[in-house]
Amino acid sequence: MMAAGALLLVSCWCALGLPDGRLHIWYLNVGQGDAILMRLPAGEWILNDGGPDNKVIDWMSREMPFYERSIDLVIVSHPHADHINGLVEVLKRYQVKNIMLTGVKYDYVGYDSLKELMVSRGVQAIYVHGKNDYRLGKVGLDMIYPVEDLRGRGMNNVNNSSIVYRLVMGKFIAFFSGDLEMEKEAAVLAIPDLHLNAELLKAGHHGSKTSNTLPFLERIKPAWAVISCGVGNKFGHPFPGTLDNFREVGAKVYRTDIDGTVEAIVVADGKISFTNY
Repeated sequence: MMAAGALLLVSCWCALGLPDGRLHIWYLNVGQGDAILMRLPAGEWILNDGGPDNKVIDWMSREMPFYERSIDLVIVSHPHADHINGLVEVLKRYQVKNIMLTGVKYDYVGYDSLKELMVSRGVQAIYVHGKNDYRLGKVGLDMIYPVEDLRGRGMNNVNNSSIVYRLVMGKFIAFFSGDLEMEKEAAVLAIPDLHLNAELLKAGHHGSKTSNTLPFLERIKPAWAVISCGVGNKFGHPFPGTLDNFREVGAKVYRTDIDGTVEAIVVADGKISFTNY
């Protein structure tokens, strides 16, 4: 009888973890950094960046079913510590099928460790450059930047190597811009015949004054934006002028330093709801 009860309990847990046909995007409260976990309608998992430390593991353990040990795609926006440090432990604990990155040259031990783990664990590398879009289940990844191959190339400002893309599910579009700064935002705006509109925006560079320019936001036209930043961070993120830019375009802003983890839930017809904790 006890065994039957235990089996029923496990069955209930598993049922709660089954895909629900909706898109879930968690902007995780990992402090001063970026880590965004996504569950697609059919159950695929995407992790965009891993934050500055292993807090991402705690959040993944909370949001993912206990039996789920596989991630379909990890996206490395760029190799700064506040975006990739947590990914080393993710690769150790989870079976990561694919990692999307630019391969930009950058001298940092955490980046070296990540690339070594990719090789030792047999993770498939997807190098982003040019206008090559990707699809995962019912969701498309509309790649916007970089437009050239950065593998093995150094940059004076590695923020400007950030992978920029739109996640498209039916009528709904979410925009991810890493830490791209204003000079490359302007370069993106200069690309002809490029669609940038999106309902939901991950604010660039933690809401700093070097990103989220008004012309860029006016092209995207977000109804909502999420700023990932740490409480009382030394950089003063988000910048007051950047918050003014979001107000100018009419975007409602969530902030992980104030609102904690922010979850966006999108149904098939594109309607979106938010919760935070």
